[in-house]
Amino acid sequence: MAKDLKNKTIVITGGAMGIGYAIAESFLQTNPKVVIILDINEEFGIEAIKKLSAKYGEKKAVFLKCNVLTDLEVIFNRIIEEYRNVDVLVNNAGMLNDSAVKKTIDINVTALIEWSLKFWEHMRNDKSGKGGTIINVASIYGYRIDPYVPIYQASKFAVIGFTKSLGHVKNFTKFGVRVVAICPGFTETALTRDMITWTPDVMQEFNAYAKTQPWQKPERVGEVAVEVFKKADSGTAWSILGAQPLTQV
Repeated sequence: MAKDLKNKTIVITGGAMGIGYAIAESFLQTNPKVVIILDINEEFGIEAIKKLSAKYGEKKAVFLKCNVLTDLEVIFNRIIEEYRNVDVLVNNAGMLNDSAVKKTIDINVTALIEWSLKFWEHMRNDKSGKGGTIINVASIYGYRIDPYVPIYQASKFAVIGFTKSLGHVKNFTKFGVRVVAICPGFTETALTRDMITWTPDVMQEFNAYAKTQPWQKPERVGEVAVEVFKKADSGTAWSILGAQPLTQV
């Protein structure tokens, strides 16, 4: 599989801001065919495309309003009708609110799995697909434990397990679709500004704990996402912790 992004068609869920936007910008620096940003926030999505188009050219980035819980079929069909083939799917949409148990699992796990399987089926090269790559945005909470956000932890552990199983070398050999995960540490985004613990009793402690952790800008995650695309084998997961070297987990 050619591990470069030139002339690739790339789809990013939750791509209008934060880590998703940073990944979109980093990918655009590699001269893909197009980066398709999906997001539920139309205002942010339109603004994102204005900024990206000004820097990288018209039609290099497009925005489609999308709720990952409800819009998979219509958005998938629209993308395939217009672009025919998708080379890369980045499952970035997510939330961190442990008081919303069902919604957390629905977005962080169920939607990610459903989007992965839909695009995996499209990409598989044993059924006339061209192969491709699925990048799942997990978290350091997909392999590291603390007592503050067990619902979020469970969702990200699920992402890692799903990635390593679907992306297993046997599946990659049979079907030609690479599946990898990135695991950012604490990153300065809207998601981490509004973190909510499973019980209010530990919220203050969690906030104090978070302040002791190394933080990074979304741009760092975007840069490393390109590095992961270029080097990662299928079924692997990679920790992104600020200036620390990219590490497989």
